[in-house]
Amino acid sequence: MDYRTQSPPILRMFLVYHETIKGHSKKTVEEYFLDLRMFFRFLKVHRDIIPHDTPFENISIMDIDIDFVKSIKITEVYEYLAYLSSERAQHQNSRNTDYGVSTATRARKIAVIRSYYKYLTLKADESIRLKVNPVADLDAPKIKKTLPRYLSLDESIKLLDNVSGDNRERDFCILAIFLNCGLRISELAGINITDIREDSIRVLGKGGKERVVYLNDTSAAAINDYLKIRREITSPDAKAFFLSSRRKRISTSTIHSLVKKHLTVAGLDSTKYSSHKLRHTAATLMLKSGVDVRTLQELLGHEHLNTTQIYTHVENSSLRDAAIRSPLSSYKKKK
Repeated sequence: MDYRTQSPPILRMFLVYHETIKGHSKKTVEEYFLDLRMFFRFLKVHRDIIPHDTPFENISIMDIDIDFVKSIKITEVYEYLAYLSSERAQHQNSRNTDYGVSTATRARKIAVIRSYYKYLTLKADESIRLKVNPVADLDAPKIKKTLPRYLSLDESIKLLDNVSGDNRERDFCILAIFLNCGLRISELAGINITDIREDSIRVLGKGGKERVVYLNDTSAAAINDYLKIRREITSPDAKAFFLSSRRKRISTSTIHSLVKKHLTVAGLDSTKYSSHKLRHTAATLMLKSGVDVRTLQELLGHEHLNTTQIYTHVENSSLRDAAIRSPLSSYKKKK
């Protein structure tokens, strides 16, 4: 997908701004494009510009211009929200699907619309800059906050203890880095051999931001064991650290699959946990062991502290101890 050839100028300039000035990844910019394309397609149907029976995926947005964008009213955005919550298919390519996307998905799409109009109001060229932001007062759906799922310390040890198979050293190394370093799956797949140091890994995170993640004894030993095997493998992806069975850079889908496999082998619920849950596990266990939240923010590569603070809400020994130490903890109701 190339948004540069599939978006009109009034949209393309916004996407280029986020890719070149804001430094957002290509994948993030593509998601912005898809969200705004869906919004404009909906409006063309809603305004009867095209027949209602036109297949949604066939609706072109190349004729969207500044006049169209200026004419959008906040009530139309709420109509779009209603469409998303009740009429939009959850799985577009499936005949058997429910309708109505999740609150989190709706909130993300609204955030992109607000960002787009903020750009047009504050950053766009003066010839097309909006004097009034029509969605300035737009409310986003409230997202129900849920605590992250994570493995306990005993479950984490059980997972590592049960790693087996032809790629044992590689898989153990991947799991050890997940559980000790809290990397994102894309970060782990993107590690190059030259990123490995004696006591650290150079990680390329979201938006092309680099950070250094330090290794403990477990993860360093796992890396050294896998390196002995990796150095013997000739691969067309010579830079890649983790390789698939086909001797190419390992993909995120392969990592997902191997994590699920080893969870099952260890007797853990592979439907409840995933590779991202191992990142949650690393963060939670470190927080419980005394790592402060700002240090954890740097380690996880979170841009905002409030993203990291979700881990401060999980149950930990200090909260339990505080409840036990309450002066009324031993009170017993009189018969």
